[in-house]
Amino acid sequence: MDAPTLCTIGELLVEFVSHKKGCGLRTIADYSGPYPSGAPAIFLDQAARMGARTRMYGGLGEDGFGQLLRDRLDRDGVGTEGVENVPGRTTGTAFVSYYDDGRRDFIFHLANTAADGFSFDAGTLPDGDLVLHVSAASLGAAPLRHAIMRGVEAVLSRGGRITCDPNARPELLRDDAAREALEYVVARSWCLMPSTSDLGFLYPDLDESAAIDRLLDSSAEIVAVKRGAGGATLVGHGERHDLPGHAVTEIDPTGAGDGFCGTLVALLLQGRPLAEAGRLANAAGAIAVTRRGPMEGNSTPAEIEAFLASSLNPEGKSA
Repeated sequence: MDAPTLCTIGELLVEFVSHKKGCGLRTIADYSGPYPSGAPAIFLDQAARMGARTRMYGGLGEDGFGQLLRDRLDRDGVGTEGVENVPGRTTGTAFVSYYDDGRRDFIFHLANTAADGFSFDAGTLPDGDLVLHVSAASLGAAPLRHAIMRGVEAVLSRGGRITCDPNARPELLRDDAAREALEYVVARSWCLMPSTSDLGFLYPDLDESAAIDRLLDSSAEIVAVKRGAGGATLVGHGERHDLPGHAVTEIDPTGAGDGFCGTLVALLLQGRPLAEAGRLANAAGAIAVTRRGPMEGNSTPAEIEAFLASSLNPEGKSA
């Protein structure tokens, strides 16, 4: 039986990254870019690299940034039939700078760009078994939220499955409608991949163990908790796997969680055991932080295996 088609709906943008820490986007500094970005696109690009059949839905401007993004997705095997060139709108952009303690400042230019100006028709979803991944940061923009929720309903009505990275960025999830949409998606997801901060956002009155139990009490079969440099914990199917972090030099953490999620979901959909999929996803996340640019951190199966083979953390190489 063929693996399902893995779809995402959401923002496509390019990102400019400050090389100077602590500038907070307030001072003149050297930036590099444009880097292909957008959480749903990073996720799907990594999933395609891992062998998943994919379909992206989003909008690009008829400009150089848009062509850069389309070229990257096409190169990496992402299905771009649902990516629309939106006349009269520019490609979305973002700027990011970092602090020594790991915090980040973002400025997003998404409103009234092609990133939120595309049209989504649920009738264009592929035939056959479907899985729709929701990057919840996309729910903060009303046009994207409406498109994503139409996709969620369409996929569920066809017996498909939902995966979700709660990705609760305060700068993007500002209103009650976004929070309600997130809770709706979380309650109907087959695989949930929160960070530790996402658990605190969703369940501020529960400790981590109780929050995981709450997620598993809904429709989730698998919960993968991302711990950044601390590794990850995967729970589901009567299993629990606590994976330590890898010792790497961090250059740019943006997109690492999306790379983790893309690797995990792609491998699970190909029938790989939870322990193995988690081990490889944990390594993909570690690789991602060593490269500047959010999508530049994505990796191939061969790169992940080579990283694990050379890892200085023997625990990280175990299932």
